[in-house]
Amino acid sequence: MLLAIEQGNTNTLFAVHDGERWIAQWRAATEAKRTADEYAVWLSQLLAMAGLQLGVFGDCIISSVVPQSVFNLRNLARRYLHVEPLVIGENADLGIAVRIDKPSEAGADRLVNAIGAHVVYPGELVVIDSGTATTFDVVAPDGGFEGGVIAPGINLSMEALHAAAAKLPRVAIQRPGKIVGSDTVGAMQSGVFWGYIALIEGLIDRIKAERGRPTTVVATGGVASLFQGATEAIDRFDPDLTIRGMLEIWRRNRQGK
Repeated sequence: MLLAIEQGNTNTLFAVHDGERWIAQWRAATEAKRTADEYAVWLSQLLAMAGLQLGVFGDCIISSVVPQSVFNLRNLARRYLHVEPLVIGENADLGIAVRIDKPSEAGADRLVNAIGAHVVYPGELVVIDSGTATTFDVVAPDGGFEGGVIAPGINLSMEALHAAAAKLPRVAIQRPGKIVGSDTVGAMQSGVFWGYIALIEGLIDRIKAERGRPTTVVATGGVASLFQGATEAIDRFDPDLTIRGMLEIWRRNRQGK
């Protein structure tokens, strides 16, 4: 059994792979100060509900964009799973070229997504990941990571409107029925939703023009499903992109060794 831990700025995903398929997935709010013991208590209860226990794992892989959390996640694997985890950015060989000026600055999540996309989709790719930030990452036909664009996430933009303008309420993000809102909530929802559609379409057009190659656009992340059916700029919606990339990295590093 493999435990994959994918930690973003907002949520942390724990996923269990039995060698053939993903059999369980759970999410927790990301808290940088959460200890290994706290993770173990939370995880052991969820595992028990699925008929599993901490002792079933033969390996663990960790991808985190929160550096101060890696220490505790590593201790979770060592102390409770009794394995030395693979950590993206530390002891894991990704097996791809990172073709940017400062390769060490590439976020673990962006590199994992690049690998997860390349193993399924051929040719040049743009991977859109909608989370705390919205990233647009270019993956070459050989799987190399060639950089991209980082923009504020849709939730962050909505929260910024509420926080900075005294009269603007906190509203749910959803696709409005029409472009021109007839009240404040409708106007905010339209501005954020259709504004992000315009952001996606505009950036994809510019990336394709700059690269000058046929490109497949793949979207993932917790908010990506909101955009499904709203734009033709996105070719595929793939919610499993990140954990597929982590599984591929684990296979490249552990299997056959």
